[in-house]
Amino acid sequence: MDELTPLAIPFDNSYARLPARFYARLEPTPVRAPRLVAINGALAAELGIDPATLASPAGLLALSGNRPPPGAEPLAQAYAGHQFGGWSPQLGDGRAILLGEIEDNKGRRRDIQLKGSGPTPYSRMGDGRAPLGPVLREYIVSEAMHALGVPTTRALAAIATGEPVLRQEGPLPGGVLTRIAASHIRVGTFQFFAARHDEEGLRLLAEHCIARHYPGAEGAAGLLRAVIAAQAKLIARWMSLGFIHGVMNTDNMSISGETIDYGPCAFMEGFDPAQKFSFIDEGGRYAYGNQPGIGQWNLSRLAVALIPLLGESEEEAVEAAKDALGAYPALYDAEWRARLSEKTGVEDDGALGARLLGLMAEARADFTLTFRHLAEAAEGNEAPLRALFPDAALDQWLTDWRAAPGERNAAALRAANPLYIPRNHLVEEAIEAGYRGDYAPFEALNAVLARPFEAQEGRERFALPAQPGEAVARTFCGT
Repeated sequence: MDELTPLAIPFDNSYARLPARFYARLEPTPVRAPRLVAINGALAAELGIDPATLASPAGLLALSGNRPPPGAEPLAQAYAGHQFGGWSPQLGDGRAILLGEIEDNKGRRRDIQLKGSGPTPYSRMGDGRAPLGPVLREYIVSEAMHALGVPTTRALAAIATGEPVLRQEGPLPGGVLTRIAASHIRVGTFQFFAARHDEEGLRLLAEHCIARHYPGAEGAAGLLRAVIAAQAKLIARWMSLGFIHGVMNTDNMSISGETIDYGPCAFMEGFDPAQKFSFIDEGGRYAYGNQPGIGQWNLSRLAVALIPLLGESEEEAVEAAKDALGAYPALYDAEWRARLSEKTGVEDDGALGARLLGLMAEARADFTLTFRHLAEAAEGNEAPLRALFPDAALDQWLTDWRAAPGERNAAALRAANPLYIPRNHLVEEAIEAGYRGDYAPFEALNAVLARPFEAQEGRERFALPAQPGEAVARTFCGT
């Protein structure tokens, strides 16, 4: 394929068929000298797109935003949201443009979005661009989450723009991420219409989400219950991996139940329920241990937004909202227990898992390696696990663990507990090298993280916590 032959993508853009007040139509802003950093060939194949065409000159033009493919209907979505608890009635895609939608090889509708593609009417004085570092971070972490079995947006491609992006720390190389999602509809999208008392917009949006994500849901109440169930399950999976999202604003919570908007996200090493990394989360609102409760709070904002659709009277609607929200704690707890049961090999784990977490917090034991080393303990080798704790700290717990009902099968424990996660210092190493034009660390890290449960010979350093001087204390959004 030459540069003059446009990239062929079979778009079918359902969101663009909604009324004009749902979005702003505009083209991405071209970049000066786009260069391909990465193509996700496996994901391209899922989407029915030939990876070779994405890597062609025409593909580079499309992925950089310089020439959207035929059939694309570029738009920036409107939404509102609560950011760190404060209400913002007008947000929207400030540095992202939805090119359109396609059906993948399993018949699932997927968005194709460019992130870092230039200013939009929702940029709020921003430049609409992204430094290359946050693009590489989202690529690494979102693909790692997919490999870990967590619902997530995906990274199809990363592009270096050849243009500087000005931030507080000075000029940085720019980048564009091509993001794939079940949709980019958020809790904040519903809040946008509710705040404007636009009941027709709410109804159209709810109908769109039901048809697209939850076809079995009956009306707005069914949609609310489905989103609550999906989010309870998602957040429990985050917690089971020591993942900290960092910016759980309502505009960063996806209706589809996917993890979205990887900004100052991070994986915890030494276990601490109060752990946070995000530079902007000064009060720890979105710390690790707060995530389940924040999830419920965000969902309560969705319920409030849906009140006009939940009943014929306000009283009926409020009761429907309360009933749906009341299910969240049990849904979350059931998923959390299921994850702990898999991770410890103990049936219906609850108290035993909680005790282990308490011991981990006291010792600041590495979250990932503690659970991973349970496999060796099941085979009779307790030394790797005990090395993470003070002398004798695990004696009684291990005795009770061995006596508890459950198989404690080493292979099953390894299948439930990853050896490799995107450790913060490795992500930063890949980003810093990427800023210098060296993508070898980025490629090596992605290769390891694609098989997180499988020990890989010669890759031992990727499983180790940060050494002195390597630890990353703060992470940044990149906006």
